[in-house]
Amino acid sequence: MNGFLHQVIAGIATGGIYASVALALVMIYQATHHVNFAQGEMATFSTYIALTLVNAGWPFWLAFLATVAISFCLGVMIERVLMRPVANASVLTHVGVFIGLVLVVSNLTGWVFDYTVKPFPTPFHDGPLLGGLISGHELGSTAVTLVVLGLVFLFFRYTRLGLAMRAAAYNPASARLVGVRVGWMLALGWGLAAAIGAIAGIMVAPVVFLEPNMMLGILLYAFAGALLGGIDNPGGAVIGGFAVGVIENLGGTYIVGTELKLTLALVIIIGVLLVRPAGLFGRVVLSRV
Repeated sequence: MNGFLHQVIAGIATGGIYASVALALVMIYQATHHVNFAQGEMATFSTYIALTLVNAGWPFWLAFLATVAISFCLGVMIERVLMRPVANASVLTHVGVFIGLVLVVSNLTGWVFDYTVKPFPTPFHDGPLLGGLISGHELGSTAVTLVVLGLVFLFFRYTRLGLAMRAAAYNPASARLVGVRVGWMLALGWGLAAAIGAIAGIMVAPVVFLEPNMMLGILLYAFAGALLGGIDNPGGAVIGGFAVGVIENLGGTYIVGTELKLTLALVIIIGVLLVRPAGLFGRVVLSRV
């Protein structure tokens, strides 16, 4: 029984990381109606920035906040420089830009920070807690993730800027008519998604170690969570991310084994697309052809 509880609690901790990345994916999807394939690479690059600052002698949490701010600025810059010129282009053009962004950011990360695997420090006590059911880092990272998700919810629900960003994502034409600067709202959405991805990368790096392809598997799990909860529903994507974390741990331990647990994400993706493409909490949109 203790083993089962440990897998569930650890799955919730891991699912918090997936939920953060899933939320970042959904935010960009709402703005562009495309999935940002480079979300993981952007988060990895930001995590290297955090490690560089920590190694330079910065206190961990100061480096954390600085990295989040830098990542936000980089996200805004990517939207302004790369995505804005092709805003009205075809779907294939957007896919090509995203794939190009994956290659550029991944290779730039390796070129600047090298390709060796590096340990990443944790600011939390890393010993076992609650009778060995969870580690200090898992508990701390879960708390950070929940705080971030709560702040994002409050931002979008109760601030004028958050409401303007939601309006720009859902109905750009109507938002423009009431004076919302849609272009800048989308840029801020990219920046916020990049910042959330950076937080997820910093929280997961002490567990998986830091290298240029660190987020590949995590991005796949996060995409599964976003589809499961609803690719157009931020709250649903968060719930889906936590659910995928628990499914991964339980399925990898008791069903398919740790070597094949990545296939669980593929099974979830295919199953959702076949049975309920809109996800558990997504909106089913009907259109007359």
